[in-house]
Amino acid sequence: MGKRTVIVLNLVMLLVLCGCAGTKSSANYELAEIHPVVGRQGVCTEGRTYWVSGSGTLAKYDSNWNLLAENTEPFEGYTLEVNHIGDIDVYNNELYLGVEYFMDGEGKNIQVAIYDGDTLELKRVFPFRPDTGQLECSGIAVDPDSRTVYMTSWIDDESSEYLYMYDLDTGDYTGKVKMEPSPKWLQGIAYYDGNLYVTSDDGDADEHSPDHMYRVDVSKSRETGKVSLEKTFDDVTRQGEIEGLTFDKETGQLILLYNRGARIVAGMPSGFYEGYSEEIHEVFVYDIVK
Repeated sequence: MGKRTVIVLNLVMLLVLCGCAGTKSSANYELAEIHPVVGRQGVCTEGRTYWVSGSGTLAKYDSNWNLLAENTEPFEGYTLEVNHIGDIDVYNNELYLGVEYFMDGEGKNIQVAIYDGDTLELKRVFPFRPDTGQLECSGIAVDPDSRTVYMTSWIDDESSEYLYMYDLDTGDYTGKVKMEPSPKWLQGIAYYDGNLYVTSDDGDADEHSPDHMYRVDVSKSRETGKVSLEKTFDDVTRQGEIEGLTFDKETGQLILLYNRGARIVAGMPSGFYEGYSEEIHEVFVYDIVK
């Protein structure tokens, strides 16, 4: 049994003990389309246009997933050294990125960066707060209702048990939400219809066990978030590495970025599975049926 198989089994046991695993999703997710993309990290949309992030790239697509523009040098203009982009989000045609310097499973110089949705160029960054306890940034989500930007951490330690919050208008750090129970190996986060959703790389590609999406119901105090299992991704082309997600409000669809073909060690590609000579990045588009 692989390490991540053990992790997900332990999490499911925790969900059962907390009474959360019995909380059935209010929606069914029916796979509708699959599209290849150039990035391996994140995806976001405001309808009719899609943006995809690679570890060091940004790309813009039209409604038919035709590539419109790409920025292959997105790290110009920073005062702190960065080399990695995680999952992304968009609000009012501005792209929100969690950027950092990432190497061998560890991150530093974490910050919220805002890019122009048309030019894909850096516009501004939120002040860096090294005292928050966040040690890595795998994803970012904008909640326009509470005017909050949420960030996730991928590292498997206490810091990844929280969602880190910044004020959407001022850029100030405002606190963190303790997830109960906390999923492991978080990759992406999105806000949709009053809830937060996170993707977890808690399966094991070696064992062909799937990754998952969880729903996080944040308390009124915004200090805790009750976690429940939302979807098991047993319908992807091949088990690999789950990444970012977004919800298309116009079409009522979930869009998931998923990688396959590469072996991932300490968060970085390291060789390929049999039958692959490169890593393949795809978005899986699901109709949400309630």
